[in-house]
Amino acid sequence: MSDSVTANEKINPNKLSKAQKIIRQLQKELPQYIANGSGPFLAAIYDANGNLIAKEANSVVSEICSHNHAEMNTIRAAEKKLKTYDLSSYNLSLYVTAEPCIMCLGGIMWSGIKEIYYGVPSKRVEEITGFDEGFKPDWLNEFKKRNITVYGNIEVEKGEEVLQNYVLQGHTVYKPERS
Repeated sequence: MSDSVTANEKINPNKLSKAQKIIRQLQKELPQYIANGSGPFLAAIYDANGNLIAKEANSVVSEICSHNHAEMNTIRAAEKKLKTYDLSSYNLSLYVTAEPCIMCLGGIMWSGIKEIYYGVPSKRVEEITGFDEGFKPDWLNEFKKRNITVYGNIEVEKGEEVLQNYVLQGHTVYKPERS
């Protein structure tokens, strides 16, 4: 499975194993969040010692706010908990069930998060849900230039299954009209 993983550094088996475990747990929890009106994405931030700092789901539809993506909600919760807008000194890692969209990449970069681990790649998110992930040219290398580690395509099958169920159950996939 690690040969399908995307990374902007040589893959570290310990980092990958930890990320697989956390992303599987997020995927397992996500249906309950969806049942409560959130989703279809879930993110968590952990410190270097493995302590959970914040975990939030996407709440765009339930809170009627286009920027309430799981990553943005989780960063906001971590900043509030740690009482800072600059998370860089905390050596934090973000885990998310799908590749961050263009907006979330900006939020992650400006927050000071050091590492990102994601599940379903944007191409599959778009194919399954129709959500426009945005224009993200060479973002892995851009993050590498900024010393932000990225590992992706982790536990993709289960993540795709959650997204497919979300769509099949008739939940709203938010997107602006493009005429």
